[in-house]
Amino acid sequence: MADTDPLQQYKARRNFSVTPEPGHAGEASGTALEFVIQKHWASHLHYDFRLELDGSMKSWAVPKGPSLDPADKRMAMQVEDHPLSYAGFEGLIPAGHYGAGKVIVWDKGTWTPLGDAHRGLRDGNLKFELRGHKLHGKWALIRIKSRTGKQQPWLLIKEKDAFTRAASTFSVVDEQPDSVASLAASASKAAPARPRRAAPRAPLPAALAPQLALLASGPPPDPQDWVYEIKFDGYRILTRVQAGAARFFTRSGLDWTAKLESLRQALVACKLPDGWYDGEIVVPDARGLPDFGALQAAFDTQRSDDVLLYLFDAPYLDGRDLRAEPLDARRAQLQQVLSGVASERVRFSAEFVADAHSLVSSACKLGLEGLMAKRRDAPYVSGRSTSWIKLKCVRRQEFVIAGHTEPQGTRAAFGALVLGLFNARGVLEHVGNVGSGFDARGLSALHKKLEALASKRSPFAAAVAGQAAWHWVKPELVAEVAFSEWTRAGHIRHAVFQGLRADKAAGTVRREAVTAVGSSRAHDGAHVAKASVRPAGVQVTHAERVIDPQSGTTKIELVRYYGLVGALMMPHLKGRPVSLLRAPSGVQGELFFQKHLEATALAGMRSLAPGLSEGHPPMMEVSSAQGLAAAAQWNVVEFHTHNGIASSFDKPDRMVFDLDPGEGVVWKQVQEAAQLMHAFLLQLGLQGFLKTSGGKGLHIVVPLRRVHGWDTVKRFSQAIVAHMAGTIPQRFVARSGPKNRLGKIFIDYLRNSQGATTVAAWSARARPGLGISVPVAWEELVSLKGGDHWSVGTVHTRLDQGNAPWDGYSRSACGLAQAMKALNWSPAHP
Repeated sequence: MADTDPLQQYKARRNFSVTPEPGHAGEASGTALEFVIQKHWASHLHYDFRLELDGSMKSWAVPKGPSLDPADKRMAMQVEDHPLSYAGFEGLIPAGHYGAGKVIVWDKGTWTPLGDAHRGLRDGNLKFELRGHKLHGKWALIRIKSRTGKQQPWLLIKEKDAFTRAASTFSVVDEQPDSVASLAASASKAAPARPRRAAPRAPLPAALAPQLALLASGPPPDPQDWVYEIKFDGYRILTRVQAGAARFFTRSGLDWTAKLESLRQALVACKLPDGWYDGEIVVPDARGLPDFGALQAAFDTQRSDDVLLYLFDAPYLDGRDLRAEPLDARRAQLQQVLSGVASERVRFSAEFVADAHSLVSSACKLGLEGLMAKRRDAPYVSGRSTSWIKLKCVRRQEFVIAGHTEPQGTRAAFGALVLGLFNARGVLEHVGNVGSGFDARGLSALHKKLEALASKRSPFAAAVAGQAAWHWVKPELVAEVAFSEWTRAGHIRHAVFQGLRADKAAGTVRREAVTAVGSSRAHDGAHVAKASVRPAGVQVTHAERVIDPQSGTTKIELVRYYGLVGALMMPHLKGRPVSLLRAPSGVQGELFFQKHLEATALAGMRSLAPGLSEGHPPMMEVSSAQGLAAAAQWNVVEFHTHNGIASSFDKPDRMVFDLDPGEGVVWKQVQEAAQLMHAFLLQLGLQGFLKTSGGKGLHIVVPLRRVHGWDTVKRFSQAIVAHMAGTIPQRFVARSGPKNRLGKIFIDYLRNSQGATTVAAWSARARPGLGISVPVAWEELVSLKGGDHWSVGTVHTRLDQGNAPWDGYSRSACGLAQAMKALNWSPAHP
């Protein structure tokens, strides 16, 4: 008799009294078919791809995970059906049980079969569309012939569409490694729902100052905590609705109700509850995208019938003050109110749930200005706040028009607009000119406005080169201008006029500062929140060249590795001179150290000022995470750091002991040696921090106050090693060399010499397998399998811990006086 329970095999393989995996079937949502991809660290890292169908999750194990490149045909082994309840499972399956290892929800969303799903499964050709946080577009599962007959192999293939990405430039599994469970939960909370608690009742104020955004240098590192919306290319509008009447106000408080009469009528017809509604007015182009020029034309011609209002927030709603409520709650109530509105001219600004980098890229390709990112848990705060940020495709901001130049050639009216910005003292400064972006009609209309504001005096406090032939105007008009960059002299380059900003007062226009948005979870500078970082701006050549035949790791995979661990690695590199170990022919070829940048310019790397030691040429520093990826493109495998920081290099700020096992030493002896060394350092009053070396041994790092010079620190470290070797000669040796180390461990104190280096935490090693150096807690020592316990290929299993085992490192720095006294040693010793 045929098996009628699709979950029979799933249940038979699990003991639900032990495993945290769900034992109940779960229920379908009833709205759309669900898919989930779970990242699973079992005996080998793989990705479990699951599609909801007929009350269970059809499942495949994909060893390498999905690829957005149609040329990549990823093996997918079909496994037993899983219950619908499994789609939300994250946890640790205990050792000794089926599938033992950690599981996270790597991606989640809905799927739509392209054709008959049952027939596709039966025929071995299932095509479908995904709508997830990381994966989108069309995909296919193609069954192939089994060589073993045990499991049925399929191929998971990305179909060609707008979501394809070449594998040589982007790897979705490497560059977006984290769970989306909290992100999916947050998106679910944003759906229309009543608030958990009632906000306080309050009278509707007569005026309201809007919340404003800061320009950000890039997406935030904790994307699940943010809402992403289109940055509309229009005018910010605050709408006050009371007793059926509606009024529109600009961000500066100007009443624009009369300018938007037809929109006012459309809004009144919506019969919205009393409240303050925050949004943006736009005019769409033929593609339905916001067109700032068309919006300006609508005002110039006093024809606003095409103006749409997108609402994204409700600080006051239906008699309640929602400003203290989290953004998610405010938006949920706003969406619920608008869900019954039939007007095409009043719309809800939708959230886009996907990776921020992909969203920004897509927005830029569509020709949009960029994205807005807003913290989900943030209150509504009038004025600028880091809880709202702008992610722009190009640089673009407002400038004050100070004058214009004479037209050249066939152009009429004027040549270029002279632009200025007010500095912190309220003084107008020249920042460049803009002569492109005008059409004939716009030139004429703008020229009339300029003539009406003509002035004989320059509005700039300082003289400007070439100003003798310029025509000045009163600094009252505000222009929006796109440009490529700021020069060192403080001028804009490649400027393009976008339009006038009638909603902004000239006196408020300043240079827009760029904000670096940090994680809300970072603490003590030691545990850095992970970001889905891609090695931006790094053009990787010979991407598929294998640099480690043992693991099969390619150059692009190493670049991605350093992009992935950059945030974790930077605390160990910042301000510290580095030496780079390069491997142009791979780890089995010739290796050489690079200690100076010389004439080579690398993004994220900089030369340190000469004088770190007398006669020493400039050393170099990794100044940003991008420098790691750029160096990896330059064939760098290892990053080695000095024991001092550049700002005070004459006195080291750490002492390093490298436990280097000789021939015949087993790993257990290395572990015991580390424990003995740790105990002795504690006896001396020194706190040692442990990390794997990425090779055969272990490193113990002692943070120091910058009190003693290099020679004193090196000689004292030698005295510590000599004491250990003299006390336990059967285990330790204080002299290097293969003969001396036979069956023993050399504690390398030479790392403490001036000019000597030690491989940095999170650096890969140029050895077969590409082990990495990882900070670990002393309690973890017993579970380590070797100095290369983690590698480039398995780093994902350690990212959750990050630098946490070294929390308190900086607070543990101490001088050596107490330790010297305990060892009966003084700097005067020969």
